Amino acid sequence: MAQLEHIEAIEKQLWKAADTLRANSNYASNEYFLPVMGLIFLRHAYSRYLAVKDEIIESLPKRGGKSRELTKEDFSQKGAIFLREEAQFDNLVELTDSDDRAKAIIDAMESIENDYETLRGVLPKEEYRELDNEVLGQLLRILNPEELKKASGDIFGRIYEYFLTQFANQNAHDNGEFFTPVSLVTLIANVLEPDHGIVLDPACGSGGMFVQSAHFVEKMKENPTERLTFYGLEKNPTTIRLAKMNLAVHGLEGDIQKAITYYEDPHELVGKCDFVMANPPFNVDEVDAAKIKDDKRLPFGLPGEKNGKVSNANYLWISYFYSYLNEKGRAGFVMSSQASSAGRDEAKVRKKLIETGSVDIMIAIRSNFFYTRSVPCELWFLNRAKPEEMRDKVLMIDARNIYRKVTRKINDFSPEQLQNILAIVWLYRGQQERFLNLVAQYLERTLEEAKLCYEAKDENEQTIDRLSAYIEALTNLKESKELFSESKDSYSEELNELNNLMYAFNGDVALFRDRVETELAQWKQQDRSIEALKEVAKSLVSLVELSQQLVKQADQIYKLFNILNNGANRKKLKEVEKTRKALVEQLKQVRYFHKHAVWLTERFPEACLRDVEGLVKLVDKSELEANDWSLTPGRYVGVAPEEKDEDFDFEEELRQIHDELEELNAEAAELAETIRRNFKELGL
Repeated sequence: MAQLEHIEAIEKQLWKAADTLRANSNYASNEYFLPVMGLIFLRHAYSRYLAVKDEIIESLPKRGGKSRELTKEDFSQKGAIFLREEAQFDNLVELTDSDDRAKAIIDAMESIENDYETLRGVLPKEEYRELDNEVLGQLLRILNPEELKKASGDIFGRIYEYFLTQFANQNAHDNGEFFTPVSLVTLIANVLEPDHGIVLDPACGSGGMFVQSAHFVEKMKENPTERLTFYGLEKNPTTIRLAKMNLAVHGLEGDIQKAITYYEDPHELVGKCDFVMANPPFNVDEVDAAKIKDDKRLPFGLPGEKNGKVSNANYLWISYFYSYLNEKGRAGFVMSSQASSAGRDEAKVRKKLIETGSVDIMIAIRSNFFYTRSVPCELWFLNRAKPEEMRDKVLMIDARNIYRKVTRKINDFSPEQLQNILAIVWLYRGQQERFLNLVAQYLERTLEEAKLCYEAKDENEQTIDRLSAYIEALTNLKESKELFSESKDSYSEELNELNNLMYAFNGDVALFRDRVETELAQWKQQDRSIEALKEVAKSLVSLVELSQQLVKQADQIYKLFNILNNGANRKKLKEVEKTRKALVEQLKQVRYFHKHAVWLTERFPEACLRDVEGLVKLVDKSELEANDWSLTPGRYVGVAPEEKDEDFDFEEELRQIHDELEELNAEAAELAETIRRNFKELGL
């Protein structure tokens, strides 16, 4: 299979099955997550082990035709974990109900801990004794689906992150605060671009900042273990275990210490870090002022004190992040939106910070990006080595209108939305070439997605022609004897309409193919200047409109078949619906990527940074001072003009409303069951 095709369905399938088994254990959800994450850790470690094993064996020196035994060092160089036979996942899956699975899993974990000092005492072990032997067998099989056995890449790493997300959504541990949404961590990492040196997260949670930093280095075709050194602080022992597992499952190591960052600095990294990344707890108000008043990590002083307590710890964190940076260091962190305009003593600290010239970029994020809190937030970026001409300026980006709705309660960024925000940062940094390359990628992808409507490859490298497949499916259904539940005479009007629609559809399909081939041939000769790219975007409008017309025709024809069929041949109609859905989804990708190219070129028509109402503004120091040193982007960028959605899908909107209603009904049923159990326990 294509490596990430269907991955979302697989993730949901695995989660649903694993979560169902919780009913067959003595664990509550806040206890169940660790043994489950332990097994996913083992499964992913095994995937990485197999992915590099043959390559390692081939490279080993031979004596007398024999190779030496594999070692931990061989696998560490490839970003994988060495697994002894007892820790290899297939061997655990093959155990029978007569075997002691809990003991076998514990032995597997201990063998890994014996080889890896950083994991000593970290992996879950005794927790498995609380799970029934048969339930453990089911859980092992669930996490070993056939479609993933031959998967390559970081698919289990993604599944690991998905399970972290789901447990966070359930408040399964530490109220979900251990997990920062991947969308925000990815944005922070790609704005900071941590490509070397020491990376510190003083509130590291499950270690997501480290993982995304490593992903950034991997995209550069470099080894993150050679380029980066990770240090973390975390107060919760269970979360530390989770973070070390998260690092290990991605082939990484880090020095993560148990500490309350307000009072402790065990790594002693003040002034030594190349990068600081964090999502600290917001608005903490019980920090003992006497313990920290002389802390060298507070170069701007205490941000307010009341009854011996710091009134709000947000600016403690901000000061710490600044102080950890070396003279060229950069920081990126999540912060409560109220911090950027906070008054009194906090405003004094903010003014001093701005006057250093190190405040670089502020990005406002809308509400519902977090799983356990719905409030909006902001991403702060500091740069101790800002260019001199930018030291008195701050880039303000209001990204509150940029989001993708995942569920009724959760938002995130699509990969393209995230890239578009980064493109603004590139222009701010004078990296015009990256901006132009992104626009070109969107335009090229528009044409590639159009071609995939009739020239995709399946897993066997066979050509898939979705357009022809739909036409063939429609023709077969039209010629079916069971098409009509009544005499054809009574459907003469509908039949004429169907013939006309199919004739028009066939003609537009031929036109679409010709147009795509023409545009692809021209694209190969195209230069990549901003003016040329804008012309291409303009010329592709008619192709995009034709793809939308094909979507409407495909839907209209299917609806008419539905009327004509009137329940007579549901099986064949279902097959046609499957073909239609695949075609429509592919056709919609044509407009999707073109829309992103237009989004960038309309807002930045010269491929240079400029102020865009409601989106971005480069603000100077005098304007900051006139606004009480506020760093709230919305205060400067203004309000974006309302955009008209020319492709509003009423039926899709109804489907979303229906899904939300089902979600609410499910929540209501779950709440009713919880109340019922509570009453039962009380004997009522």
